[in-house]
Amino acid sequence: MFPTYAILLVIFTTPTAHGILEGLYCGQHNCYDVLGVTRESGRSEIARAYRKLARVYHPDKYKEADAEERFQLIATAYEILKDDEERENYNYMLDNPDEYYSHYYYYYKKRVTPKVDPKIVIAVSITVISAFQYFSWWTRYHSAIDYLLVTPKYRLKAVDIATKEGLLNNKAKRKGRRNKEEIKEEEEKTLRKIIEENTDIKGGYSKPKVTDILWFQIVFLPLTVLNYVAWWLSWIWRFTICGREYGPEEKHYLIQKYLQVSTSQYEAIEEKEKDVFIHKKLWIKQNFVVYKAEKDEEMKAKMAENAKYKSYRRYMKREGGGRMYFED
Repeated sequence: MFPTYAILLVIFTTPTAHGILEGLYCGQHNCYDVLGVTRESGRSEIARAYRKLARVYHPDKYKEADAEERFQLIATAYEILKDDEERENYNYMLDNPDEYYSHYYYYYKKRVTPKVDPKIVIAVSITVISAFQYFSWWTRYHSAIDYLLVTPKYRLKAVDIATKEGLLNNKAKRKGRRNKEEIKEEEEKTLRKIIEENTDIKGGYSKPKVTDILWFQIVFLPLTVLNYVAWWLSWIWRFTICGREYGPEEKHYLIQKYLQVSTSQYEAIEEKEKDVFIHKKLWIKQNFVVYKAEKDEEMKAKMAENAKYKSYRRYMKREGGGRMYFED
């Protein structure tokens, strides 16, 4: 019960605004009266009134005890009325004094919110995302190269290429002038370079391109859309209207579409498997449906022979999938 009473107490004891609020805008003073203008006055009239009062009440000229406070009030009134958004909020407070909390919200929102151009925020955000993309892609690419470098199959091929080109033999001749660590490090650099030049890594670990980052994608988006429309119209003309046969590129595109995989995922598929796709003419929808059904049945048969899957099936049959037990 206590929280309910506390909430009611806060609601009924919170002071409601009647007229001008203390601590907001010009405090207990009316900003228009301070400058001697009306709500219908334009920005130029308000500016003239401010300059006139500033010349009179500037602390260097006005020597009364309240000179500093009076001049500060004039400056505050001008800052509020010269800003269209601030003036609109102030007028709303004058017309709706009882909306106590909203007045404080809009007043402090204007002062706390950083005055930064949204364009700059968007540009910086895109730049950060683009930099993160490029860095993560390079990290994955280097991890793939590191893996190939320690894999015997690829390392032996790289050593064979380096030996034939004399890249390792030349370094062996200079062993006397360098320690083993330096020679080992340079050989590793040579093998890494050979692997990078002779290995075509596809899919998610492929070598990153600057044109793939978000900034370039956004800048060249109109051109990308234009190219897609041109490609689509060309497809309709060549294959739908003219009835031409699909080429290798078009066949692989249709197979990728039916597999529902991305370009990088399709490129990562081994060439032997792609050759099977072409041999079975999977770019034809009916053939693909039959092929997929066969693959599904084949997968079910493998799962049926799998010991872990058999145990799982026995468990589900015995215990059921909807049961739940609690320990005492």
